[in-house]
Amino acid sequence: MSDAPAIAILRRRMTTALAAAGCQTPDLDARLLLAHALATDPGDLFTRGEEPVPAAAEAAAEAFLARRAAGEPVGRILGHRAFWSLDLLLSPDTLEPRPDTETVVEAALDMFPDVAVPLRILDLGTGTGAILAALLLERPRATGIGLDRSEGAARTARDNLARAGLTPRASVLVGDWGAALAGGFDLVVSNPPYITAGEMAGLSREVRLFDPALALVAGEDGLDAYRAIAAGLPRLLRPGGGAVLELGAGQEASVAALLRARGLAVCGPARRDLGGVPRALAARIA
Repeated sequence: MSDAPAIAILRRRMTTALAAAGCQTPDLDARLLLAHALATDPGDLFTRGEEPVPAAAEAAAEAFLARRAAGEPVGRILGHRAFWSLDLLLSPDTLEPRPDTETVVEAALDMFPDVAVPLRILDLGTGTGAILAALLLERPRATGIGLDRSEGAARTARDNLARAGLTPRASVLVGDWGAALAGGFDLVVSNPPYITAGEMAGLSREVRLFDPALALVAGEDGLDAYRAIAAGLPRLLRPGGGAVLELGAGQEASVAALLRARGLAVCGPARRDLGGVPRALAARIA
């Protein structure tokens, strides 16, 4: 008889190990990683539970398990992450797009509800291209530019836009907060860095060890990126244009003040994410 464990047994073993390592969703993580090792859908694990795990797949699953137990996020191990209706590739140069950031997409769509309007969109600090891609999917006549300081992130964003079939309506550039762009945009969106240098040590190991610091830290008070973005918005936005910025916890008042100081009208309270945190602040050129 084969010594290979059954799929169900290996899944339970992985779940136990991940729970002991402090993972918050050990069963889900185990299913995703084992399915990845077996090159199958996670739902198939239950119908195939009695099947033996091939040796190569078992070795891959054990390697994935060790990485996850050490704190590496599941998305990093899989190499992709879901966002909106997209499946986005990740790279070491990008953040993992998180559900909180979908609040920015929702606020931007509410700001420009007409599906037929040919919007011109700029995504500052585009990372994976998540926000730009989601907006282009929802506004089929829109075009957009994604801008990032990291060449590696820009490559990843280009790949994701191509995978989504959006390359004809989008381009990705390397640059610093739009300083080299002429303007004329209807909508500027951004999920900028907003962590202070002092906060890094208190972040989860998933973020602290595996997310790029360039996309996280924004000076001593966490507002450096917002200052740069706010300074550029009057030039980048056309009359009547608007901006939506993702916020860190507790930053709404400070970012709103920066925008008002540059002549923008803040559009009411920030939209809250599913956890109740004010997350997406909208403003328009007055």
